[in-house]
Amino acid sequence: MPIEILMPALSPTMEEGTLAKWLVKEGDTVSSGDVMAEIETDKATMEFEAVDEGVIGKIVIAEGSEGVKVNEVIAVLLEDGESADDIGSAPVAKAEPAAPTAAAAAEAAPAGGSDKAATPAPAAPVKDGERVFATPLARRIAADKGLDLADIAGSGPRGRIVKADVENAQSGTKPAAAAASAPAKAAPAAASVATGPSTDAVLKTYADRPYEEISLDGMRKTIAARLTEAKQSVPHFYLRRDINLDALLKFRSQLNKQLEPRGVKLSVNDFIIKACALALQQVPEANAVWAGDRTLQFEKSDVAVAVAIEGGLFTPVLKDAEMKSLSALSAEMKDLATRARDRKLAPHEYSGGSFAISNLGMFGIDNFDAIINPPHAAILAVGAGTKKPIVGADGELTVGTVMSTTLSVDHRVIDGALGANLLNAIKDNLENPMTMLA
Repeated sequence: MPIEILMPALSPTMEEGTLAKWLVKEGDTVSSGDVMAEIETDKATMEFEAVDEGVIGKIVIAEGSEGVKVNEVIAVLLEDGESADDIGSAPVAKAEPAAPTAAAAAEAAPAGGSDKAATPAPAAPVKDGERVFATPLARRIAADKGLDLADIAGSGPRGRIVKADVENAQSGTKPAAAAASAPAKAAPAAASVATGPSTDAVLKTYADRPYEEISLDGMRKTIAARLTEAKQSVPHFYLRRDINLDALLKFRSQLNKQLEPRGVKLSVNDFIIKACALALQQVPEANAVWAGDRTLQFEKSDVAVAVAIEGGLFTPVLKDAEMKSLSALSAEMKDLATRARDRKLAPHEYSGGSFAISNLGMFGIDNFDAIINPPHAAILAVGAGTKKPIVGADGELTVGTVMSTTLSVDHRVIDGALGANLLNAIKDNLENPMTMLA
């Protein structure tokens, strides 16, 4: 039975992508794990692997096509004994979700998972002299669980056994094949949200002015959609503190001299990451995310850091940041930032975290308000450290290096007093940097 190959979701935020290049052509034979195409997501270009084995019967979406929706049919695969004439003359099965390669696959793989998922699927079983149709994934799961596919009723097209059928059989419940053909209850339509003047209205306004029209790539579309949604749906409030950096700058200078033989040079941003990670441990109620009808509070501090790249930004996540030394955080951050600018980060490296940092101090910005990246509960906007008059400990007027910070907070997760405690903890850590090594 011909199998539809669908556009996969290769990143957590992907809704559509560009089919950059086909690496197979019609008539080619593919096996599970073969790379079939290169797909540009909203964040990077990734390879796309086959899950089912068979012959490419038809390529539906030409390479170079933009705006291909997730789950849209991009090709049709033929199984043994089928030909191109079977396309359109018989029901077409949906393929199991195809897998991205390398690090992208690691995002979907469970931690500490076995190597069984990478092994070839067992051969298709036979019942009463006829082949039992099942997806390769269903065959692998059945083999792992010791189940006989011939005893399982399939709920897929033309009785094809899919993953859910095997899992239901294992749990002792009978799969309801009829449910597959039952009409799904329509989801309520999302309320339309005003996003400003229409394209036609804007073009008409500037019709008499010279301009260059620049189409949006996947990353820019995603940034626009996500941040518009965040600003409209997340109840932001803002907390501000000035932080005296004099002790930190002196301490950093001393550490860098000692670390110079090892080729390590700590930045102020490395201290900020560490200070935030420790603050999330000191105020654990703030180490949380919004999850629709509940919040999730974490044991570890996973801190995301915004990295500007050409045409957009990434927010790679430093996991277990409270446990890592300043030099380890520095090395990891440099590596993530370099690969982010080359668009070589895997999805699991820029997904997750409960807290983010956006530092524009190196651009000379004194202060700003950052937009929360859901489901995070807070983001710290960091400005430049500048010389300012301050009142010293002895009450005398002096000059100090002061950095302005603004904590944007999701009020659904963090209330005012809790947010204040978190920002105060960050301030205390940065103004007493030696305590971060204790």
